[in-house]
Amino acid sequence: MTNAYHYALIKRAIDYIDANATAQPSLKDVAAATGLSEAHFQRTFRQWAGVSPKKYLQYLTLNQAREMLATRHTLLDTALSTGLSGPSRLHDLFITWEAMTPGEYARRGEGLTISHGWFDSPFGDMLAMATQRGICALAFAAETGREATEADLFSRWPKATFREAPGAMRHWVEAALAAKGEAKLLLSGSPLQLKVWEALLNIPSGYVTTYSDIARKINKPKAVRAVGTAVGHNPVSWLIPCHRVLRKSGALGGYHWGLPVKRALLARESARLDATG
Repeated sequence: MTNAYHYALIKRAIDYIDANATAQPSLKDVAAATGLSEAHFQRTFRQWAGVSPKKYLQYLTLNQAREMLATRHTLLDTALSTGLSGPSRLHDLFITWEAMTPGEYARRGEGLTISHGWFDSPFGDMLAMATQRGICALAFAAETGREATEADLFSRWPKATFREAPGAMRHWVEAALAAKGEAKLLLSGSPLQLKVWEALLNIPSGYVTTYSDIARKINKPKAVRAVGTAVGHNPVSWLIPCHRVLRKSGALGGYHWGLPVKRALLARESARLDATG
């Protein structure tokens, strides 16, 4: 079974739980709603999430984000010193990144050749784009569709030359999917955006932070709205974990590639962290 199949199954489960949250559906109910037997549902979830369906479904409830904020809220100033981004991380993926120069940013990709390709990810179809220097974009299309996802990312580099060549970046993408090895990123953004994205890289897997925390971290405590915009324009989903940012109330907030994807990302990371605890 492919990752795309697994994510489609997860989406059906999320939709069913959302529609029937007050009834607290049982594992049997959710399995039936996805069209699978309870045993098949059990096997599939274990393959995808690494924990039992019953355990995983707890992380898809509507109040899970608030619980994460209460128990796994990492203040970015102390994330490194407390070791959260070291041994507690669930993988060995090493991310290195560099920013485009102001001149390169201003040219909007002029003179740049960008390779692109589609890959199967744990969260459905994933579009990756890269130059010789690193991955410059990563997006999920399960909620938005391939055509809209391509149009969105291509528009961010209006003067670049694009070529379909998934092999040119496969080693970086496969490292990210396997959560081992090295993934190189090339980021293009304003000074504020780059500071926000750098702060996002300090949020450990299985933990969350808030928009206001990030604003304080980059010494812009009154720029929460601008920080939210920068988070939303993160060009490299998942590897720069904008899905780990919540509102102070514990609400999920937005997610450029669809809230069901954000919920699935958070639930999977939280479940896997608990499984290793």
